[in-house]
Amino acid sequence: MKRQGDRRWYVVQTYSGYENRVKADLEQRIATMAMEESIFNVLIPVEERVAVKDGKSRKVSRKLYPSYVMVEMILDEQSWHVVRHTPGVTGFVGAGTHPIPLSEDEVRRIMSTMSKDQKPNVEIDLKPGDTVTVKSGPMAGQTGPVVEINSEKGKVKFTVSLFGRETVTETDYQLLEKV
Repeated sequence: MKRQGDRRWYVVQTYSGYENRVKADLEQRIATMAMEESIFNVLIPVEERVAVKDGKSRKVSRKLYPSYVMVEMILDEQSWHVVRHTPGVTGFVGAGTHPIPLSEDEVRRIMSTMSKDQKPNVEIDLKPGDTVTVKSGPMAGQTGPVVEINSEKGKVKFTVSLFGRETVTETDYQLLEKV
């Protein structure tokens, strides 16, 4: 009888770009080999981001750890063999042939990064020095160089000429267009 307290998260290394295939293959092997009592979850850590390019924003998923898959399991000879011999798996993360489980803090941090409650980071196709034009609002038509980008808030600081003076202004990235 396996003890639920022995459940731990382990990291499995895969061939580059094979993460989704390894996840699907491993889930199929778990079902066909009746390993549901030993292997519980297979997870590819991803982060939701909002990418902005040419003024258009779209949601994208980015793998937090490319070439790695997390597996929640009770480690024994049989479960190790099922995971290790899944096509595309190159091995467990650990010392030699001894897998080392993730700590509770590491698992909590990864899960919180993947949480749906967390606001996605914004990837803005601008960098300091790029020239932008304001598309709408009270400053529509103003043009100036980007000074600073705050991806977490989706804001961009740029310099414009107001009343004959250079003024640093902050606005939402969606109101700007790269020149």
